[in-house]
Amino acid sequence: MTTAARPDAILPDGPSGQRLVKALTYTLNPDRTLHRYQARYGSAFSIDAFGFGRMVVLTDPAEVKQILQATQDVIDLADIGVDRALGHGSLFATYGDAHRRDRKLLTPPLHGNRLRAYEKMIERAAECEMATWPEGKPFPALPSMMRITLDVILDAVFGAEGAELEELRRMLPPMVQRGTLLAFLPKFQRLLGSHGPWARFQRERARFDVLMARLIDQATPVLDTRDDVLAMLLQARYDDGSPMSHAQISDQMLTLMAAGHETTATTLAWAVERIRRQEGLSDRLAAEVDEGGSALRDSTLLEVQRVRPVVNLVNREVRAENLEIGRWRLPRGTVVGIPVGLLHDDSNLFGDPSTFNPDRFVGAKPNTYQWIPFGGGVRRCIGANFATLEMNVVLRTMFRDFIVEPTTDGPERRVTRGIAAAPGKGGMMIVRRRN
Repeated sequence: MTTAARPDAILPDGPSGQRLVKALTYTLNPDRTLHRYQARYGSAFSIDAFGFGRMVVLTDPAEVKQILQATQDVIDLADIGVDRALGHGSLFATYGDAHRRDRKLLTPPLHGNRLRAYEKMIERAAECEMATWPEGKPFPALPSMMRITLDVILDAVFGAEGAELEELRRMLPPMVQRGTLLAFLPKFQRLLGSHGPWARFQRERARFDVLMARLIDQATPVLDTRDDVLAMLLQARYDDGSPMSHAQISDQMLTLMAAGHETTATTLAWAVERIRRQEGLSDRLAAEVDEGGSALRDSTLLEVQRVRPVVNLVNREVRAENLEIGRWRLPRGTVVGIPVGLLHDDSNLFGDPSTFNPDRFVGAKPNTYQWIPFGGGVRRCIGANFATLEMNVVLRTMFRDFIVEPTTDGPERRVTRGIAAAPGKGGMMIVRRRN
């Protein structure tokens, strides 16, 4: 956590006054608060934020790049107590060599040729959910997208079926949302004792571990016949030949669920919300699917994540003494926040940044230190490729089978839902099945 400023530190200015009030203001409306502070203080400022304490916020592209390029012995993910919810073995709760070792084992199931094995699975999940869509009547996309991404994770990651599948489908979404929220608010964990929300989460986590043990027992005899992430982790080995412990695997599986379910579904809801408000874009996307192309769909997803990033802040904590970052000298323990939305709104990086324009990325990939919805550097989201594939297949299936009607309604406002910022009405849509 942030240490008191030392005489040799050089830190940016920020709002003064009651720190609790300032932290609450940021928590309730982070987007508006960060934009207001940027207008007042410029590209760097210090704020108070729950879970982080005093935090230095940087938006200058050169300083952001320096942060994301730094090695883990210099700057790493801020320790905000996420292990309380996801476990000590979670990729979000390990640092340095331990993080590198675990990331090396988790990478193969979520990258490269392995992704092709998941494509048909994602398409089937999308088709099954979309078969329930009403024609000609408005409905929110978000709940539907949440069901699709949940089914994909339970199938592709957990390999769950039968009774375990149904229990995990019912239990995991509210459990993860409750646990991650309370992990940021440790003072609330004692609220109501054994009858409070934290005690309930602990009971759910214990039940999750029981289900994971059962899934591991079911998978172990038939590992060669399975291609889900659980089976691959059970077969994976560290450089010294040792396997991941079952407790570590349980923590990592919960982490993949927490990181990949709600965020992916929310981006898909934003995609619906943005596409319906761009004249002619829905027709162009449908025509591209008919032609077997994907360039416009790829660029649309890039642009959706630029203008509506669902995770607003990339955080890091300084591990070196007096780290020089651009104009600043940051003491050990300083928490640094990179506000994704402010970076994506920089007119020096993206021309006319307030305009939703998918064509800006057709034939041009964004800079990995300027377009950062998945974070960046050694802590970039390990499931980014999987999430991108999933979103692409869902949109492809949708425009293959449905006409998505445009709208002249104003944009939906951003609302915070746990770890993700979602469209206020859930991404309302109206569809008609294509002949």
